[in-house]
Amino acid sequence: QVQLVESGGGLVQSGGSLRLSCEASGSLIRVYTMGWYRQAPGKSRERVATVTGGGATTYADSVKGRFSISRDSAKTTVYLQMNSLKPEDTAVYYCNAQFPFSTNQNYWGQGTQVTVSS
Repeated sequence: QVQLVESGGGLVQSGGSLRLSCEASGSLIRVYTMGWYRQAPGKSRERVATVTGGGATTYADSVKGRFSISRDSAKTTVYLQMNSLKPEDTAVYYCNAQFPFSTNQNYWGQGTQVTVSS
């Protein structure tokens, strides 16, 4: 079982920055692919960024060059540094952990609200 606890959301003005954190616990967490997803009101949840246990990253086109995902050396905490925030980045952001060898082992955090004012 994996548990994920997010923190760092809040209200920021357009052009500002925020850093989200997700603390993960559980067996073999170091090999999990960790990611951030977001869901805006009335929209489907979408992938923002992911990082594998080996450090490979992916980003949604909408955030490339503005957001950066990283993991600490113990690989138990994943961060999302968000710069040059736009009102359209407003959403609930969710941390995700996906075991790379089984689609059944997929876990979500409780979500943290990010609001960007214009």
